[in-house]
Amino acid sequence: MNAIRITAWLSMSAIFWIAGGLAEGQLRLLLWAIALVIEYISPAVRFWIPGYGSSAVADWVIEGGHMAERCALFVIIALGESVVVTGATFAELSWSTETVSAFVSVLAGSIAMWWIYFHKGAEAGSEEISRSSEPGRLARLAYTYLHMPIVAGIIVSAVADELVMKHPSGHSDLKTVISAIGGPLLFLIGTILFKYSFRGFLQLSHGFGIIALCVLAWFAGGLSPLLLSILATAIMIAVAAWESISLRSPAKA
Repeated sequence: MNAIRITAWLSMSAIFWIAGGLAEGQLRLLLWAIALVIEYISPAVRFWIPGYGSSAVADWVIEGGHMAERCALFVIIALGESVVVTGATFAELSWSTETVSAFVSVLAGSIAMWWIYFHKGAEAGSEEISRSSEPGRLARLAYTYLHMPIVAGIIVSAVADELVMKHPSGHSDLKTVISAIGGPLLFLIGTILFKYSFRGFLQLSHGFGIIALCVLAWFAGGLSPLLLSILATAIMIAVAAWESISLRSPAKA
């Protein structure tokens, strides 16, 4: 019955995936967006279909460790694409103190994201879902929905990285502020909720980072894109270092 329910939902989304592939421009994006919405709604309603109702989460038999590994690889791909964009953008620029500093800052920011997600979170999440009595429930929450802001944060940060490297001086415009602050903020919100889903407590380090980024946003318009990037990266590094050090002790951070 699970296979029937899931097949029904995926058949519905497949129509829009295929139609989007045949379409062009904005229509393609619209059709693919509809397909994506269908696929993200289906687990929330437990693949309900007329006449058969919804499935029970306990009936979702998955290999938790495998799903955690797949999601972790997807995060690696997103970070890798971010680094590729950074390198490609830097290769087109003339070397100067500002452009080199911007390159180092945005690259360090990507490394900090990798550190925050993989050093303590990814392995712990994989272990928890592997021994969970209801891996389907944890998979739906932690690996289906809470990974959305994580990946979105990486993508938005990549946009900021390109803007900062191309225009490191002057005052930060609205799109630079939104992407430079919004990217790390989305990422930290996603990771703090992701880790809460299997640890049962909120990371103080991540909470500090979220608050610090919100404070930085208040002053961001008066800062240069380069300085804004450096400060945002410094916050992310502080979060990663704090978590790594604190989780060596019994205290939760």
